[in-house]
Amino acid sequence: MISPLAVKSVPLYLVHLKNQSIYQQLQLEEALLRADDRNWCVINMGSPSAIVMGISGKPELLLNEQILAEQPVPVIRRFSGGGTVFIDPNTFFISWICNTAHSGVECCPARLHEWTAAIYQTMFPSLGMKLVENDYVIGERKFGGNAQYLCKARWLHHSSLLWDYHSDNMRYLKMPAKIPKYRNSRSHDEFLCRLCDHFESLEQWNKQLLEGIYCRFNVKIATEEMVEEVLHRPHRKGLTKN
Repeated sequence: MISPLAVKSVPLYLVHLKNQSIYQQLQLEEALLRADDRNWCVINMGSPSAIVMGISGKPELLLNEQILAEQPVPVIRRFSGGGTVFIDPNTFFISWICNTAHSGVECCPARLHEWTAAIYQTMFPSLGMKLVENDYVIGERKFGGNAQYLCKARWLHHSSLLWDYHSDNMRYLKMPAKIPKYRNSRSHDEFLCRLCDHFESLEQWNKQLLEGIYCRFNVKIATEEMVEEVLHRPHRKGLTKN
């Protein structure tokens, strides 16, 4: 597998969103994947609360429908795979949309997980993060989950990272039938951890992340006009919202 430094030769366009809804973010990611051929990194934090499911998720098996009826939040079905998550303004999103030829990473789920984990491990060496069964963990606790979409020679890797979370929101989610072995039937509070417990501030996290991206890639800032133009190109749309 080629080092992340190998993509220094081609531009990586950075889209830095703030307070954008996850539905709008996923709309943009689908357009960047399907209607463009450049390499992108999309960052967002501050999204309003919502539940996001993988394309094949079944609400009756994954959601507590009684709580959802009593206290409604939007339910969004990604165009990609992955599990079901409750997101809120404290969820940090980072997505990579790249060409295999430029990244040196084949369209294979395991290789993509390894590639992204290696980048974050070098950016945050003191965190001691690991990749365990496709999750990002500290010790034995999960702070990040991932979803992917693979094309012939182009791929998307989307991560939802827990800067913080509210335990009450986990009531919306049922324990899925298929869970990682390392979870060992632990409750949400026993299974998850918060990045805010490992950094002095959100500003420190952001600074370290952006410095790491700029160090490893040939970064170009995407303008609003550039993003809007791609968003309005004709392309297949698999994202849905209830």
